[in-house]
Amino acid sequence: MSTPHTKTFVLVHGAWHSGRVWDRVVPLLTRAGHRVFAPSLTGHGEKEHLLGPGVGLDTHVADIVAVLVEEELTGVILVGHSYAGMVISAVADQVPDRIAGLVYLDAMVPADGETVLDVMPLTQHLIDAAAASDAPWRIPPMPEGPAPMGLFGVTDPADTAWLRTMLGDESVRCFQQPVRLRNPAMDAIPRTHIHCVGDAPKGVTRRPVPPVQPNGTPSRVWELRSGHDCMVTVPGELAELLLNTTLVVGRDRSFS
Repeated sequence: MSTPHTKTFVLVHGAWHSGRVWDRVVPLLTRAGHRVFAPSLTGHGEKEHLLGPGVGLDTHVADIVAVLVEEELTGVILVGHSYAGMVISAVADQVPDRIAGLVYLDAMVPADGETVLDVMPLTQHLIDAAAASDAPWRIPPMPEGPAPMGLFGVTDPADTAWLRTMLGDESVRCFQQPVRLRNPAMDAIPRTHIHCVGDAPKGVTRRPVPPVQPNGTPSRVWELRSGHDCMVTVPGELAELLLNTTLVVGRDRSFS
């Protein structure tokens, strides 16, 4: 359980990644006195062997709900990176009483009934490429792009090599399954949006954040000068920003 001085963070990785991607952020938050969980979603990390065509968005939502319930977590700051914006939205819909705040980290922000394809239509070409392969249900990680794009916005050779050790395929179903957001109780949960605004092309097609949150308070939008995988490239700045999002309300701020 979180207290005014001790927060509980649950960090949810994006598509193709694993919970290890948070390894540089977790110790910074724990040293600040907070509890941190960074689970791998089904099909990734230590659960890589469970990847199959039946794994979808609902599977990943169930993964995180299980962590919250089994660990008896309440007052959680739920952080979702990229694709995991879909996941944390659905988790908040199912167990809003356990969530103190949602943080969309360069993440997809869906409406009820939307899929990843609705939020980020360019992912259709990844599904099309998979359909033409020997394993039409699985999508390999996006390849490294030319400078300054890098691998998910990571350009340092050592960082890129480390990142590659945790990347794996994603099930097509994760991108095709719609999110269900029908619980009005989730509207009361404060939301923070962190946008990565580095020089590299953006990893997510962002929609404008409305000036007012569903709970009637001003929207919180913070900027972080980094490529998409900011937890790899600027973990210190990200940790500082995550700590500040639990304290500061209603004012934009940029970190560089």
